[in-house]
Amino acid sequence: MKPFTLPDFYSPHPARRNPHYAYARAHAAAWADRLGMLGEPGVDGKPIWDAEKLDRMDYALLCAYTHPDCDAETLALLTEWYIWVFYFDDWFLSQYKATRNRAEATRYLRRLEQFMGEPGCAAPQPETPSEAGLADCWARTIPVMSSGWRRRMRTSTHNLMVESLWELDNIARDRVANPIEYIEMRRRVGGAPWSANLVEFACGAEVPERFAAERPLRVLCETFSDAVHLRNDLFSYEREVRVEGENANMVLVLERFLRLPTQSAAELTNDMLTSRLKQFEDTALVDVPQLFVERAATPAEQSAVARYAVGLQDWQAGGHEWHQRSSRYMNSGVDRGPTGLGTASIRLAPGLRVQLKQHVPPPRTSGPLPVRGLLTPPVIAVNPHLETTRADLPGWAASVGLFDPVVGWTAESLDAADFAALMAMVDPDAEADELVLRSRWCAWGTYANDLAARVFRADPISGRDQLRRLPLQLTEAAPPPRTPLELGLARLWHDSGPGLDDAGRDRLRAALIDLFEEWEYVLENEIRQRMPDPVDYLELRRLTSGGPLFRAMDVPQSLEMVSEPRILELADSSVIRQLENSAHDYAALVNDLYSYQREIEYEGELHNLVYLTQSFLGCSRETAADIVVDLANERARQFEFIVREQIPGFLADHELPGRARAEVTAHIDRLRNHMAGNAYWHSHTGRYAERTPARR
Repeated sequence: MKPFTLPDFYSPHPARRNPHYAYARAHAAAWADRLGMLGEPGVDGKPIWDAEKLDRMDYALLCAYTHPDCDAETLALLTEWYIWVFYFDDWFLSQYKATRNRAEATRYLRRLEQFMGEPGCAAPQPETPSEAGLADCWARTIPVMSSGWRRRMRTSTHNLMVESLWELDNIARDRVANPIEYIEMRRRVGGAPWSANLVEFACGAEVPERFAAERPLRVLCETFSDAVHLRNDLFSYEREVRVEGENANMVLVLERFLRLPTQSAAELTNDMLTSRLKQFEDTALVDVPQLFVERAATPAEQSAVARYAVGLQDWQAGGHEWHQRSSRYMNSGVDRGPTGLGTASIRLAPGLRVQLKQHVPPPRTSGPLPVRGLLTPPVIAVNPHLETTRADLPGWAASVGLFDPVVGWTAESLDAADFAALMAMVDPDAEADELVLRSRWCAWGTYANDLAARVFRADPISGRDQLRRLPLQLTEAAPPPRTPLELGLARLWHDSGPGLDDAGRDRLRAALIDLFEEWEYVLENEIRQRMPDPVDYLELRRLTSGGPLFRAMDVPQSLEMVSEPRILELADSSVIRQLENSAHDYAALVNDLYSYQREIEYEGELHNLVYLTQSFLGCSRETAADIVVDLANERARQFEFIVREQIPGFLADHELPGRARAEVTAHIDRLRNHMAGNAYWHSHTGRYAERTPARR
């Protein structure tokens, strides 16, 4: 009996098949046989793959549908890349997921990375079919690709391979990830960013280097990746969860987290898939052209990005078609839907339903929102310089012009908010001048949020212009500040400089520019009355919550200042990144819970996860709040799980010396203080107290 009936999919683009399919199929089958992939035994002695199994899975058909326009030789090479990646997944499952031998798996993955060198660099002699396949595909692909593409491809292949250890750990512990963790890690282990790199190769259209890190291009890749993975989770649930005992599947994640029947979890997963596809379309049609105008893109650059976006679109359509045909997945009885003239509206129906949710916000219920069952880490200490900081903040705010009744800022409202208390709990060991500076940053950032809600939304052109002028204050030739927001930033940037070296200033500047871009994105959503996609919202909220900004200010005492040469790599390692993201997400979700009445009832905003959950699930605000509480609690539990279960192995795997181990411990303490102080402050500050009619 099938675990669920596949839902109706949003299929806006028909799939097309490459005419060179037969050539690629024959060429790739001979290639796999020549490299030893057919007949190699697993740990149980049975062949992992044989010719019949490869024939049934038909990866040439996958590539023919996902890359319909490339020539025969390119299609054959792409097919061999996909044979390698699926073979690697099955081989890794046989060797390590089944035996749960993490140490040996780690050693093997480190060796595998040596086969992705720069042109002319020596590589080891391949000893397994996995190594031989990667070495061969890499050597045949990189001669025609730039160094920027090679770097991106190396990173996504590294993530795909190394994050397999995350799946391995969860299987060993019988642990199912929480939804935020799952989306984040699935992007790395699932392979779709890797596929996006190959789209550039297939289309002969590399993303221009100056655009590769821009938000619209990142969102194109992220929405593409999420949609690919969510679709795969629906089709692969029976094989992966029921047969192979894996637990990295969104249907299973939602079953556990929301306590849903399997069918309901599958329907909700499909809604998420549709939402990500709609976000992809919106980004491609609105945000990318806007980026072209703002950055004065050349015709060649515009053409390359356009071909890349169409290539991703073709991949989505073709990937769906292949999932319906491959023997690898649950697809018997799947409704492929009507075809021909007049049937498009039926294929588009799921997308219209999701789009309606995005543009028709739920009712705004009045009254305070109860926060029930939230886990709150205990505050360990309060900075002894609290009163000094409290005394400083009103004078500084007045000196830069933050007191403005239009924005809702007065000496009384600043006193009620008590940002100094927040910073004193978040950073109990800071010196007096450090605590004063951090409290000023906190006040300035909150003022910027209130300015956007009360002023910029009514005058979006001026608001957009103001946000785009802010980066100028971070340059040596900064113009004179024209507004309190600019003056506050200029002084804070100047005051932060003495404690930072050049690398530290670069990190702080990058964190601020990311923050400004996310503020502008929020403003664009408000202007268009577009409720953000829940996944997209969680990512922008992580940045706007302030956690990454304060991390950048931690440079004098952070991981990145330890002198060991590998510490920069460690600071961005999977374990440290998950640790930081858990802490920052917890803080952001706590804010959404306590700020709900202020943001939704009083200020008419859209950007609050409780409100978005109401819209996406069609539930009451109380039910939505309980779900957000559960999500915050899961992030808090994940933080402690990482500290307890993963950090010891992380320290051992990287063979860190004593000083580096001490810095990791100190970094954990800072993150824990951030979570605890943030939760306590939100439950006690006057900023989110219910207002009287006169104060509204």
